[in-house]
Amino acid sequence: MNHSRTAHDIAVVGAGAAGTLTALRLLHNAAAGRPAPARIWLIDPEPAGRGLAFGTDAPHHLLNVPAGRMSAHRDDPGHFVRWLGDRGGEHDFVPRGLFGRYLAESLETAGKHHAAPDLVRVPDRVVGITHQPSAASSAASPLSLRLRGGQSLDFDAAVLALGNFAPGLAWVPPELRASGMFLADPWAPGALATVPEDRDVLLVGTGLTMVDMALSLQRPGRVVHALSRHGLVPQPHATTPILAPATPELDARSGLAGLRRAVLRQIAYCRRVHGDWRMGVDSLRPVTSALWQQLSPADQARLLAQDLRLWETHRHRIPPVSARALRTAVDAGQVSIGRGTVADTKTTADAHGDVVEVRLDNGRRLRVGAVLNCTGSEADLTRIDDTLVTDLLSTGLGTPAPVGGGFDTTAGGRLRPADDRAPAPLWTLGSLRRGNLLETTAIPEIRCQADDLALLLLDRSALATRGEAAPAH
Repeated sequence: MNHSRTAHDIAVVGAGAAGTLTALRLLHNAAAGRPAPARIWLIDPEPAGRGLAFGTDAPHHLLNVPAGRMSAHRDDPGHFVRWLGDRGGEHDFVPRGLFGRYLAESLETAGKHHAAPDLVRVPDRVVGITHQPSAASSAASPLSLRLRGGQSLDFDAAVLALGNFAPGLAWVPPELRASGMFLADPWAPGALATVPEDRDVLLVGTGLTMVDMALSLQRPGRVVHALSRHGLVPQPHATTPILAPATPELDARSGLAGLRRAVLRQIAYCRRVHGDWRMGVDSLRPVTSALWQQLSPADQARLLAQDLRLWETHRHRIPPVSARALRTAVDAGQVSIGRGTVADTKTTADAHGDVVEVRLDNGRRLRVGAVLNCTGSEADLTRIDDTLVTDLLSTGLGTPAPVGGGFDTTAGGRLRPADDRAPAPLWTLGSLRRGNLLETTAIPEIRCQADDLALLLLDRSALATRGEAAPAH
């Protein structure tokens, strides 16, 4: 495919929430004259806006954030609520599939603006990227993206919006992994249809995915067992809206112990003064990434091992209606939640068919018809079975973050190369910046990253100065 060199060609790889938001903000800002011409390419075989998080159509799979905080535009925070109102929708915790539809329609609307650049959809998957540093001063584009279908396309810059990967498998015993009763990714299309109707089920992991799976699978005559090392379950949002107090002035440079004390003091203060610990947690949101970056790598590793799970259950909460439904299922004996890890498994059969015997680390044994991996997205890039990620690591165009997962990036989200070579014009956002930012998976953070990237990538002069400068290590 030939590219006209009068256009500035920008590729967005991935059409889930992060990719759709990036393409949307590129279109929006380009239409506002900041600046043009440009041509935006959205590359993904799947429809825009859906992805792993918002591809579900189950009505009980709800957003974990109130609709008022989910606008696609940081300069128009009421956009999603107005969209819902135009369609007669509620304005609270709405189904996630509805938000996926909102993203897709918002992208389509932005593309129809009379001043918007061309949006080119490519229904294929990127499997490799080649960087040509010498092309920066020539008419050729510095990036060549190889597609699974065999085609190669050239671009001036690219954003990797790869979203969340499937859960990790390091904990899975080999026999269980090879059995037909293990669901490595419960979000895979049609996965739940393979779960036997008349058998108990084991969910490994007790986070947000567990809540969705337990509510989907619970029914009379079946027990859904949910287990994790800590047995901690996401806390519910308040039943009435709360406002975050002023952001506290905290500093983590004295180390993790001092940060722990400061965070607990802030939460205790908010609970005492405002009557709700949630206000304390939410007040830390604007400074969480800065505090994370002030910690030493050793303290960061300790935080991940010792504090992250407790923090996440309070930071990433579930809708009150989901919490009530889960509690009802637990009280009815249809869902059981506790602590434990899988020690080993054995596949056997009885009069009703195949069954997995699971032995836990505490000696307890369970007999179930399916085991679902609800441990959350794999963050360690070296363990991810993704052709593009493997290519980027093997060629040195990207490197894993030192601690925490995802790619190592500059402050603006540009991939750091493996050595002293010139960095490629490759950026990323969302979960792939977890190791550098820690808090980077929620829509309010991703939409800001998408907008910042759009403004940078559309400005060719800024790209040639700030964007093309080698990052400091």
